[in-house]
Amino acid sequence: MQFKYPELLYALLLLLIPILVHLFQLNKFQKVAFTNVQFLKQVTLQTRKSSQLKKWLTLLIRLLLLAAIILAFAQPYWSKLERIDISTETVIYLDNSFSMQAKGNKGELLKRAIQDIIDALDDKDEVTIFTNNTTIKKAAKKTIKEELLALDYSTNQLDYNAVILKGKHFFSKDVSSLKHLILLSDFQQKQNDLTITSESLINISLVQLQSVNTNNISIDSVYISKTNLNTIELTVMLKLQGEANNDISVSLFNNNKLIAKTAVNSQNGFKGSFTIPNNSEINGKIEIEDTSLQFDNVLFFNINQRPKIKVLSINSADDNFLKRVFTDDEFNYNATDFKQLNYNEIEQQNLIVLNELASIPLALISALNLFVTHGGNLLIIPSEDISISSYNQLFTNYNNLKFDTLNSTEKKITTINFSHPIFDNVFDKKISNFQYPKVNSFYNLTTNSSAILQFENGNPFLVQNGRLFIFSSALNLKNSNFINSPLIVPTLYNIGRQSLQLPKLYYTIGKENTFDVNTKMQRDDILKLKSSVAEIIPQQRTYSNKVTVTTIDSPDIAAIYAIRNNTELLEHISYNYNRYESKMSFLNLGTIENATVKDSIPQLFNAIKSRTNINALWKWFVIFAAILLILEMLILKYFK
Repeated sequence: MQFKYPELLYALLLLLIPILVHLFQLNKFQKVAFTNVQFLKQVTLQTRKSSQLKKWLTLLIRLLLLAAIILAFAQPYWSKLERIDISTETVIYLDNSFSMQAKGNKGELLKRAIQDIIDALDDKDEVTIFTNNTTIKKAAKKTIKEELLALDYSTNQLDYNAVILKGKHFFSKDVSSLKHLILLSDFQQKQNDLTITSESLINISLVQLQSVNTNNISIDSVYISKTNLNTIELTVMLKLQGEANNDISVSLFNNNKLIAKTAVNSQNGFKGSFTIPNNSEINGKIEIEDTSLQFDNVLFFNINQRPKIKVLSINSADDNFLKRVFTDDEFNYNATDFKQLNYNEIEQQNLIVLNELASIPLALISALNLFVTHGGNLLIIPSEDISISSYNQLFTNYNNLKFDTLNSTEKKITTINFSHPIFDNVFDKKISNFQYPKVNSFYNLTTNSSAILQFENGNPFLVQNGRLFIFSSALNLKNSNFINSPLIVPTLYNIGRQSLQLPKLYYTIGKENTFDVNTKMQRDDILKLKSSVAEIIPQQRTYSNKVTVTTIDSPDIAAIYAIRNNTELLEHISYNYNRYESKMSFLNLGTIENATVKDSIPQLFNAIKSRTNINALWKWFVIFAAILLILEMLILKYFK
């Protein structure tokens, strides 16, 4: 038992006063002579005994009464806290990632958790609650209730170690306060395990919200598997966790109109295919039915009319190998002799190829620098006898990039940088024993950039520096057999494709996505992404013949978005949620140290309240004093 005002206990010394009064009382019996001595002696003895007992009882009751009153004023209480004036701070992390859509015993895990938090809080409680995308700082129950009932799922899932670090920042610097950090989550298995360091000032508690079903079917990806003049084959990949005894129905929609259905199962590897007309715009949606997680049952995609990429080759050598790569179905290829070049055509291109020019005049250097600055790509193929100074003047704006002397030693091209974006989805595996192309001479190229292709001695054959792609050797048949190598097509084709980054089938929310919109913008024009549920203005950079759009955190809702310039509809683009939240694997909290693990939210809050509850006892002492007062009155009145 503890006391709010322990200094008042010194008043217990006042109990000595009635004891002293009783011991030294002046009241004595007086003897009176009477004839019948035997009878009077008996009466005197009985009177003295009764009076002494009554006085001792009265003294005891008064001492207890005075002690009870003093203790009541000292306000005794019982608590596990060391002091009654210790403040309590509570910070709660509520996981609202998509995996919390799973069903528990009483409904969706997130909605059940919200209701349990609201029920556990008292009206006077002030707590801080943060989720993956929102924060409610030191709010009362009414405010918290309104915010939590409006809470939606987040596309982002914070790392659990980052959650603990973030939660600690919400506490005050008061070392005397009692701090509670509570994590409410399904604790989905992430790349990093949860490790909690010992913390003397903060009590960390965990509640793992568990689903009753760990089976889940999700749409993993959609891609174009085959293309011909008339049709496109679209392949859908599903991912299964758990068991699926029946066929899974997959539906294909175009503008919310059902156009095809198929069924997949384990026998076909949960892979389905659709055949759709070529050269037609599709605002597509793939949909399945699954009662577990809902966010991964739909995947949006787009097939737009693809604009042709404009390529201009400025030639001083044969360009037949360029014509074979930049075909009319995807590229608008134009070639011109160096001496007949129309400088006005440069700014309209997406890619310019300098095909074995002996030198580059200053006027062309200025035009090409302006072209690259405005978002164009430049591919340089030197001749066997170039004006090194003119080429290096073109490289002036690029740090440590220059041609050195011509090396007339035959070298093989033996190293491929498979991780370079040029070779994305080109090779199924790394190749080390192909027929190496060779060159008879090459220029020593100084650069800080990593090489895309390298010679056997480590010198670069092809490098990328920003929007420049530079070969260090002439590609004519006299000097090299590279144009007859299998590498020529994917290398040049992807350089051309990169010069105008057309939107993909779909993008993933939360990742950095960049694409080009093939349009000309007027001053003060702004592109917007608009769907039926949201409208955003993305980060964008305008060039002479295109706009480069970059998105990271927004949009944050999966949908098909129209790309608009004011009222003009340019094309569509699709965004989908990251499928990482579809994984139904979870941490085992039984191995977690330095934290308290509870089975449910009510159990945790009850345990916290039991540690912080203050049971006031002064009322019981007041009641005891009142009982003693009544007892004293009864003794004085009826005890003869």
